[in-house]
Amino acid sequence: MAKFLRVDMSAKQAKFEEVSDKYLTLGGRALTSQLVADEVPAVCDPLGPFNKLVIAPGLLSGTNAPSSGRLSVGGKSPLTGGIKEANAGGITSQKLANLDIKAVIIEGKPADKGFFLLKITPDGVEMLSADDLAGKGTYEVTAICRERYGDKVAVITIGPAGEMLMPSAGVSNNDSDGNSSRYAGRGGLGAVMGSKGLKAIVVDCPKTFDAPVKDPERFKAAAKKFAKILLDHPVCGQGLPSYGTNVLMNIINEAGTLPTRNFKFGRFDKAGEVSGEKLAEVATARGGKATHACHPGCVMRCSNVYPMPDGKVCAPIEYETAWCFGPNLEISDLDVVAKLNYICNDVGLDTIEAGCTLGVLMEAGVIPFGDGQAAIAALEEVAKGTPLGRIIGSGATNAGKVYGVTRVPAVKGQGIPAYDPRSCKGNGVTYATTPMGADHTAGYAVTANILKVGGFVDPTNKDGQVELSRNLQVATAAIDATGLCLFVAFAVLDNPEGLPTIVEMLNAQYGTELTVDDVAALGQNILKVERRFNLDAGFTKADDRLPEFFSTEELPPHNTKFDISDNDLDEVFNF
Repeated sequence: MAKFLRVDMSAKQAKFEEVSDKYLTLGGRALTSQLVADEVPAVCDPLGPFNKLVIAPGLLSGTNAPSSGRLSVGGKSPLTGGIKEANAGGITSQKLANLDIKAVIIEGKPADKGFFLLKITPDGVEMLSADDLAGKGTYEVTAICRERYGDKVAVITIGPAGEMLMPSAGVSNNDSDGNSSRYAGRGGLGAVMGSKGLKAIVVDCPKTFDAPVKDPERFKAAAKKFAKILLDHPVCGQGLPSYGTNVLMNIINEAGTLPTRNFKFGRFDKAGEVSGEKLAEVATARGGKATHACHPGCVMRCSNVYPMPDGKVCAPIEYETAWCFGPNLEISDLDVVAKLNYICNDVGLDTIEAGCTLGVLMEAGVIPFGDGQAAIAALEEVAKGTPLGRIIGSGATNAGKVYGVTRVPAVKGQGIPAYDPRSCKGNGVTYATTPMGADHTAGYAVTANILKVGGFVDPTNKDGQVELSRNLQVATAAIDATGLCLFVAFAVLDNPEGLPTIVEMLNAQYGTELTVDDVAALGQNILKVERRFNLDAGFTKADDRLPEFFSTEELPPHNTKFDISDNDLDEVFNF
C-alpha cells in the first residue's frame, strides 16, 4: 500500500504513514507542490524549521514506461523565496516507487550541530550519524555509500555548498554507474536539505520496474506503443540519442538565440568547439560515451560520459551547462567547461546558476571574459567557503547586488538559462511568469519557436507567444507529475497519439478512467497551487517580469528586444 515516509529531524525520528485520498492520485511535481502548499507556511524562512523538503517519484516511476524515472524534489526556495520543484534523473525515483513510497517528507531542524544519513530499505528506516561524511564532495560521498551499502543503492546527497546553506546548492542523485551528477539543481533545495542536518539518503531496493500495476497486460501494450512513438520521432529517436542535449548548441547558435558574453549577443563564433558534435567526438576518442541513459528504462539516452585530461570523468555535460560555462563566458575550451561542470557537481552547486553568476562577475570585471582558468579558480573558492565562494554560491542576483551590476539575467532571483528571450520570445514569457523563477523546463517554447515541433511560432515576433507559453506550462506541469522525462514532449507535441497513450498507461497502472482533459486539468491545478503559494509569500505582478535590459537593449544578430507587454504577461494564467 502506498505510503509517506515522514522524517522529523528535530526528534531524529522517521515513520511511515498512510496516504490520504487527497494525495493518492498525485505524484512528482503535483505531489511535492501540493504538500509544500499544504504544510509549509508561505512566509517562513526557507532555511528555518518550518520549511520542508519533499522528495517524490512520478506517477509512472518504477514501471517499465519508457523514460519514466524522473524524481521531483520540492520545498520553499532559499534562492527565489517562492515554491520550488527541481527535477532529476538517476535511480532514486524508481527505487522509492518500488518500495511503494509516494514521498519522503523531511521536516524540522536539529538543535545540535552535525549531519545524519537516512537509510531506507525494504525492512525499514535507519537514521545514522554522517559526521564522517561532512565536508566531502558528492562524488566521494556516493562512492563511500556504495562501498558500505552495496553498489546498487541510490544515493541522494549534498556537497559542501549545501552544508554551508548556499542559496544555489542542489541535491544530487546517482545513476546506475554511480555517477553522482543527476541533479535536482535549481532553486537551492540542497541548502534546505543542509539546513535539516541531512547529508545523505541511501535507498536500497533490489527492484527497478516492479511498482504496482493494476492491469499489467494493458500497461505493457501502452508502454510498448509509447516507446515506438518516442523512437519514431526525429528529436527523441535520432537527435538526442546521437549527440545528447548538447545537439542544441549549433542549432541555437544558428538561430541567433545563444546568449553570449552575459546575454550581450545571440551568436558565439566558437560555438562549434563546445557543441554536442564536438563533445561526442572527444568523449568517444577518450573512451567515454557520446550518449548514456541517466536512469534505467530511458530510450532517448541523451546524457553522456566525458573523460577529462586529469583522468576524472564528468557525466554528463548537458547543453545548458555547456552554454553557461561556454558561450555565456566566451569560453571555447570543452575541457574547461567540463572542469567547471565537475567542480559544481562535486561541491553541490547548480551549474546554470553558477554560470550566470560567473557571467555577472565577468560583467563586473572581477575576472575577465574568456579566461577559463580564472573561472575555475573562482569556482574552486566555493568549497573553501571564502567570501568570493559564498558570493558565487549565493547566485547571480545576489552577486549583482554585491558588485553593483544591473545587467543580471535572472527572474525571481534565479538565473536565466540558455535561450535569449529577445529572440526566443516564447521562452521569455515562460521565464517571466513561471512560479519557479527563470526555468527553461517550465514551458519549453524552443519547441515551436526554434525546432518547429508542435507547429511554428516566429521566435522574434511577439504574436502567439503568450498562448504558446501558457499551453506548454500546463502540459509540462502534468508531465512533471508523471515522472516522464520532459523530452518526451517533442514526440507528444507532434504525434496526436502521444498524450492519449500516456493517459492509457496511467489508467492501466492505477485502474482509473482519466481522459486527456483530466491531464490538462491536472497541469492547471498544479500551477494554481504554486501561484497561490507565491502570492501568499508576497509575490506580485512585478515578479512576473524580465530584467529591464531585455526590453531596452537590442540583441544581435536579429537586433530584437523583448516587447511583450506587461498586460499580456498578466494574461498567461487566465484559465
